[in-house]
Amino acid sequence: MYLLKTDSWYLERTVFLVAGFVVLLSLALSVLFSPYWLLLAAFAGVNLMVFAVTGFCVMANMLKKFFGLKPRLER
Repeated sequence: MYLLKTDSWYLERTVFLVAGFVVLLSLALSVLFSPYWLLLAAFAGVNLMVFAVTGFCVMANMLKKFFGLKPRLER
């Protein structure tokens, strides 16, 4: 079984936290207001796939620039 280290809030871990929050928020808003809020969850999913394939993530860049988060493995 693979367990990720959870001793600090590094950049990649925070990206997954924000993505999970956006998906749950989207689901709640779609139930309460309009099913069109599910597009927000789809957008989060597409961004996660782009991040996995290309390594580029807008959220990661914002977290690094504005909050100073460091990647888990810096080269």
